[in-house]
Amino acid sequence: MGKLEKVVVKGYNDERFSASAGSYTLKINPASFSQQFKTTYDPNKTTDTAGRVMRYVTIEPQTVSFEFYLDATGVIDGIASVNDEIARFRTVAYDFNGSIHSPNYLHLVWGKSLDFKCRLTSLDIEYQLFDPDGTPLRAKLKISLVQFLSADELARLANKTSPDLTHARVAVAGDTLPLMCFRIYGDSRFYLEVARYNGLTDFRNLRPGTSVIFPPLGASS
Repeated sequence: MGKLEKVVVKGYNDERFSASAGSYTLKINPASFSQQFKTTYDPNKTTDTAGRVMRYVTIEPQTVSFEFYLDATGVIDGIASVNDEIARFRTVAYDFNGSIHSPNYLHLVWGKSLDFKCRLTSLDIEYQLFDPDGTPLRAKLKISLVQFLSADELARLANKTSPDLTHARVAVAGDTLPLMCFRIYGDSRFYLEVARYNGLTDFRNLRPGTSVIFPPLGASS
């Protein structure tokens, strides 16, 4: 059995994760964590087809969520006050950082299980045990985090040669620009924009072998 690794939440003042803003180490590791991966598609809005073509839009940022406990009953070393521990965690992960006008950028690390650059999106605290005077002795914290990628990282992931961004096709016999637009976009109505983009004057009778570039929607104009 390997060495016990604790979950560490590291805060940073910049999106390059180079200027430390403190860290918080969980005293009790979570029993589990959840990851969510989501892809968004947008159906074409035409009304003259038998169905709808689902057009890829984007891959949503990954999310991670888990629960962990704070216990000041003496069972766990290093926790004298639940309220103080919550304050320490909030300082790193939740509280407003005036130097960047937002909460900190976070780097979540847990041995070989997690290496996740992110921002905190929610923090739910459930107080479960109290001293006679009302001081909380145990709390369950549930946190949700969303992946953070810098502009450079997003550009690398996008892969600018991807057909999801730009399509290149060669016309064959029987092809028309409206038909090719329907195949690419799921909607034939973009043929005029594509014709202008490619400098085509006779889009009804494309000569076989004609190369046509289909730009991302919104860029053809």
